[in-house]
Amino acid sequence: MKIQHIRNATMIVESGDRKILVDPMMSKKGVYPTFTLLRFRPRKNPVVDLPDNAKESFRGITDCLVTHKHPDHIDKVAEAFLIENNIPVVCSELDEELFKKKGLLVSQTIKYWQKSEYLGGSITGIPARHGYGFIAKPMGNVTGFYIELPNEPSLYLSSDTIYTPEVKKALDELKPDITVVASGTAQLDIGQPLLMRIDDIVKFIRNSPGKAIANHLEAVNHCPTSRQQLKEILSKEGLLNKTWIPDDGDALEFD
Repeated sequence: MKIQHIRNATMIVESGDRKILVDPMMSKKGVYPTFTLLRFRPRKNPVVDLPDNAKESFRGITDCLVTHKHPDHIDKVAEAFLIENNIPVVCSELDEELFKKKGLLVSQTIKYWQKSEYLGGSITGIPARHGYGFIAKPMGNVTGFYIELPNEPSLYLSSDTIYTPEVKKALDELKPDITVVASGTAQLDIGQPLLMRIDDIVKFIRNSPGKAIANHLEAVNHCPTSRQQLKEILSKEGLLNKTWIPDDGDALEFD
């Protein structure tokens, strides 16, 4: 399995002849409004452009997974790309109606804790909670994915979530070989963080059975945690060696 980090939560997972695009945010730098005005410096989003190799990386995409409807996980450019190339999209059953109205080819919908066939293997929906306290409700529904493909390491995409009993259950019972954690500690001008606080990121990585990938960093203006800050924290916790913190465009092979 080859995993390439593109930007924010956007990834490409390659297995055999399948090339799976995850949470595509494909817009140029600065086309969306700032997500915060007061708590963090207002900047239009995304705050960085796509990496130089992104255009080539997007060639030959065969499938798409979308964890939720927010524009930093599927934007208008990505929607047009998916429609133009007739790429099948897998999403939560909670987002099916919206995505179909947009013209996306929704080929399969996923329910929480229900295992379904997927590309010769299986996919299971994992509950996610997009924020601590009251802020989670207006942030809406989010789904993580646990994926098992033939002759490949298992993969848990936890998506935009805090550390919940359901996340712990996925780590403890499914025992994924690779985990992905959104690590930017995003926060709006009101409310608590929308993603895991640093202590919960550490807990997630420590409890991950295998290699962890930290993404959702340095791409949108309401995510204050930097790659360097995370590296320093994980180094102190003795967890840096089991964590991949990729730069935009980086790829890694997993056995």
